[in-house]
Amino acid sequence: MAIIIDENTNVLVMGMTGRQGTFHTKQMLDYGTKIVAGTSPGKGGAIVEGIPAYNSVREACANHKIDASVIFVPAAGTKDAALESIEAGIGVVVVVTEGVPVHDEIEMVAYAKRRGTIVLGPNTFGIVSSGKCKMGIPPNKYFVEGPVGVVARSGTLTYEIVGNLTANGLGQTTVVGMGGDRVVGTTFIDVLQMFEKDPLTKAVVLIGEIGGNAEETASEYIKTMSKPVVGYIAGKSAPPGKRMGHAGAIIERGKGTFQGKVEALTAAGAKVATLPFEVPGLIKEMLGM
Repeated sequence: MAIIIDENTNVLVMGMTGRQGTFHTKQMLDYGTKIVAGTSPGKGGAIVEGIPAYNSVREACANHKIDASVIFVPAAGTKDAALESIEAGIGVVVVVTEGVPVHDEIEMVAYAKRRGTIVLGPNTFGIVSSGKCKMGIPPNKYFVEGPVGVVARSGTLTYEIVGNLTANGLGQTTVVGMGGDRVVGTTFIDVLQMFEKDPLTKAVVLIGEIGGNAEETASEYIKTMSKPVVGYIAGKSAPPGKRMGHAGAIIERGKGTFQGKVEALTAAGAKVATLPFEVPGLIKEMLGM
């Protein structure tokens, strides 16, 4: 059983006729995602990979049942795209775009909370319910069905760890990208709670990074979980005050350090891998495999 999206999720691609939108529409279709429509203002009537494009979300919703949208819109227009999806009543909004202004992110996330919409991102790689549905930009080849749930702030690191899991015979239920910005719509705890309730998820991998207190906060919930958790924290060698890739990956005033996150996870009962390739072995150890 997957969380958030599955094989029955009807997907809308916003910005579908752009270069990134067109490329990833094909990749998502190849994975098996049920894309029913796209949007591109002024280009309504265009067809991309057999999928019709509309001028607006409302127009797309009038012609199709839509459960989730994925946004490939430049940063300046991302807020409007997200608000349009949320206002139309779409339940899941995946915001891939990087470089969205913080005040736009705050407005998007606040509106989503009021409407009960799940927002992943901004600056997320997306979400994959293995073998069922992919929304976003991950490479198709690594994601196969299995018992491990994954939640992460980092994209390429997730692909590496998921690739290691798959190579060791450990498929995934769902892999969730929260996004790497300072303001994101979904927290570690939101996703951990879903995995805890999911009967097919037997263990969870939490992939964090320096900066903020998301991992420390998640550790408090991990203490209450019945399922084993393996963590990996990126940024061990990062100097304080220097942003490391993501807007949220920065140690400030002694907060958000690598050591602090490892200690919090360990105290909560999680096993923390030192290197990405150690994750599958720790999962097998905790599951008694």
